[in-house]
Amino acid sequence: MANILKEICDRRLSDIAKKGYSLGHEIPETRNRPVVPFLPNPGTILEVKRASPSKGDIMPDLDSVQTAGNYVNAGTAAISVLTEENYFKGTLEDLKAVAEYVNSNGNKAAVLRKDFLLEPEEIEIAYRCGADAVLLIARILETEKLLEMTSKAFSLGLSILLELRDEEAVEKAFKVLRLAKEMNAEDKVVLGVNSRDLKTFTIDLLIPLKIKCMIEKRFESLPENERPSKIRVISESGVLSPEAAYFTGSLGFDGILIGEAVAKDSLAACEYVKGFLSGAEAASENKETYSKDFWKKIAGKINKYEKDGKGRPLVKICGITNEEDAEKAALSGADLLGFICEEKFGRHADLSKIENIRKCTVNACTKAGIEAPCFIGVITMPESPEAQKVYELLSEGIFDAIQFHGCEGNLQKGYKAFRFGSEDQLSKLSENYNSGNMRLLLDAYIPGVDGGTGSLIPESLVQKASEKGKLWMAGGINPENVYNIIHKFNPEMIDISSGVEKSIGIKDHDLIDKLFKEINK
Repeated sequence: MANILKEICDRRLSDIAKKGYSLGHEIPETRNRPVVPFLPNPGTILEVKRASPSKGDIMPDLDSVQTAGNYVNAGTAAISVLTEENYFKGTLEDLKAVAEYVNSNGNKAAVLRKDFLLEPEEIEIAYRCGADAVLLIARILETEKLLEMTSKAFSLGLSILLELRDEEAVEKAFKVLRLAKEMNAEDKVVLGVNSRDLKTFTIDLLIPLKIKCMIEKRFESLPENERPSKIRVISESGVLSPEAAYFTGSLGFDGILIGEAVAKDSLAACEYVKGFLSGAEAASENKETYSKDFWKKIAGKINKYEKDGKGRPLVKICGITNEEDAEKAALSGADLLGFICEEKFGRHADLSKIENIRKCTVNACTKAGIEAPCFIGVITMPESPEAQKVYELLSEGIFDAIQFHGCEGNLQKGYKAFRFGSEDQLSKLSENYNSGNMRLLLDAYIPGVDGGTGSLIPESLVQKASEKGKLWMAGGINPENVYNIIHKFNPEMIDISSGVEKSIGIKDHDLIDKLFKEINK
């Protein structure tokens, strides 16, 4: 796929060469409104957006002032105004108009200039047109240029939203934060992580949390006297429902930038604002922290494997019923252990024993100097008595998350396993991702069989599913085929149950050894 980001930047440089930094627009000689603080408290950034390279026209006839008015009425903390002309169909005229509207209505929201800025002179333009903050994209700016543009923004009293997407960008961010400390401008830096890859415009809702984990780890590695006094991190793009906005808030982000969803229906913006703020409140009061903690663990594990360069997926051993098998799987390298929590299944676990199994497994991992796996309770009937007990074990920290297998589930409690067997279900996959599901476990579906089919998902379906989101795969995986599955499909997580059993509910330790030998090749 073409590098769209490079294409946009090359086109921009050409336009600047022809039209100057004003891009042919009349720029005010002086600024006519005070600078408004940018996201001093958790809140939403709603976007004035007409089009994008990935979606084409979104709202080509959008009225920027009317849209901004709807956003202000919804209670947004900031308004992002796209001023890129070729691919997003925004202009500096939109920025001026929105800034003037906000100024005339009490400056209740900050205004962000969102563009692919490449030179300090463009910061000056943004300031004079009324912006309170500017977007700087770490990926397209060399460190020296980024610091020069950051310094320019601070000198004008503007904030920056620094967009990150990889570890190299995180290193640049800490240089920016050090500059902010030197210039007494730490309140003027917000770090944004885009779930959309600007090279390909594909979306991964887990990316913001993965980068947030990197930022926190980098922060903790610094001597106390070198640490920033505060780091604010927001999630950008990919949120297409109020439920997803709530989920993002509950993960502990300081803000969320929403574009397409609210641009299409700005009157519904209040639902997104309420959703995010409710989630942020839950996070601040330590409610539903199991979801946040689980996904942070998953993000950290993925970061570790990516940094190691081994390319191995996360591994879940499911159908665990006893302490010996749990310890064997954990010490062999399993990242997640699954416990089937309903008695109608042959390999169900005794819920009264889960706490002791966890305690023994964690102790064994501690002695071995390795991280303990996540404990997952698997249910198919969310209202059943067994499910109620699973919820209790989750709240007590015995389970880290719940796998809602073939049923509707609560994003605050875990993730869904999607029984997948036909192309007709691809649209349902998309609906689930749009609802905020960061990951879906795809399990091979055989009509009339609830689970443990021992069958693989057809390759053609796996390929099409991989275009919808990162692959978490279950069904028919065993030591004989796992190597080929990993190297053919590059799954992020594989789930194995019957493939390492010697009888229903009892694992074969030799098969577990063979499995991990193949995985770690």
